[in-house]
Amino acid sequence: MARLGGATRAAADLHVTHSAVSRQVKALEACLGVRLFEGPRSRLQLTAAGRELLAGLTPGFDALSEAVRRVRVRAGVTIAIHNSLAVKWLIPRLGDFERCHPDLTLELSDLPVEAVRARDADLVVRLLDGPRLLDPEVHPLAENRVGVVVAAGLEDRLAELPRLVAASHARGWTDWEQATGIAVPHDRTRSFSHLHHVLDATVSGLGAAVLPWHLVVDAVRSGELVAPWGFIPDGGQLVAVGSEHASAAVRRTILWLRAQGSGEPASSEDAK
Repeated sequence: MARLGGATRAAADLHVTHSAVSRQVKALEACLGVRLFEGPRSRLQLTAAGRELLAGLTPGFDALSEAVRRVRVRAGVTIAIHNSLAVKWLIPRLGDFERCHPDLTLELSDLPVEAVRARDADLVVRLLDGPRLLDPEVHPLAENRVGVVVAAGLEDRLAELPRLVAASHARGWTDWEQATGIAVPHDRTRSFSHLHHVLDATVSGLGAAVLPWHLVVDAVRSGELVAPWGFIPDGGQLVAVGSEHASAAVRRTILWLRAQGSGEPASSEDAK
């Protein structure tokens, strides 16, 4: 009551009734032989004895709370994920996960390029397409969209810039041109090992690239990158792959991932 400023708030904090709190206070006063509160019921205040007791008990209760916090077992969920998606999409959002689920711990592990499952992981998070999307253990998080991106201010110089590609996604430009019918003039191509290297190079103004929305969402929203033709669906999905009989912790993680993935552009115009 003293910490929260009244019996009603104390009752809500303890998940008991107002009368239960009042009875416990009266029982404590009877045991100690002193009054701890005084004044009208709507504005109770600590007596001198109450203030002295509060000062002595508060450090002890704080120490108990801290001890419980330290030894409490937190449920852990391990996610296997490609480096690029981890570095540019998931890791920047882990602070939100910890705020939403302080009782859960997320651990990340590397996922090989073609892998859909990882033995030591509870979930695999990756971009996926084709018949594998029909697997009952595949949980869709968001539609995958791709688009041409370039550093802000360079969009009128696309024909002068090299195409930037990742060795693991060499057909990105070809697939995008076939899907849109747009041919972007170019005279050279620069290759990098990973998509997040391509993204960093694009932000630095080294060229233009075709990249998935979830990889570039933060750079587009911050104004570092622009997408002259927006983003188009490529038939794939951002997914989480896990057991049909997943634990409650894993199911909560999937719901959080789905909420994070829902921030895709509704149309190409939204991403320009």
